[in-house]
Amino acid sequence: MKTTFDTQSIELNPSGDQYIATVNGKTVTVQVVRASNGRMDLLVDGQRVTAHVSSDMAKRWVTINGQTLMLTKTSGAKQGVRHDHAGGLIAPMPGQIRSVAVSVGDAVKKGQTLLTMEAMKMEIRIQALKDGVVKSVSVVQGQTVEREQILVEVE
Repeated sequence: MKTTFDTQSIELNPSGDQYIATVNGKTVTVQVVRASNGRMDLLVDGQRVTAHVSSDMAKRWVTINGQTLMLTKTSGAKQGVRHDHAGGLIAPMPGQIRSVAVSVGDAVKKGQTLLTMEAMKMEIRIQALKDGVVKSVSVVQGQTVEREQILVEVE
């Protein structure tokens, strides 16, 4: 996902259980320790950082250490039926995981339901977009997730 703020660009790419962020040519690792109700506890290159995030779908406001930045999404996952991003299936909106039907190493077929989540009183089925093998499952039943959080990776 590529995001801009002011005149700077940030590119976030998933890498296992963390992200690689590139800001003006400098690369850092970012790991989400916990995300709940707009608060994110992160490890940025091993240093603990707390961020508060709010969104109106197109723009995000992120406050870190008292400084608020407005981020504008310039590319990344598309809204609609497809919820994929760099090989991972992502949450289309904030919600709660109701069931997880696969484990790491499971073979899956295109269209197979991998998990279900509830958002805005709707049940959303996250389905495999292709035949493959589950590389990672990043959520558990009952977990609250944020929009665009990686749920399952299939390779």
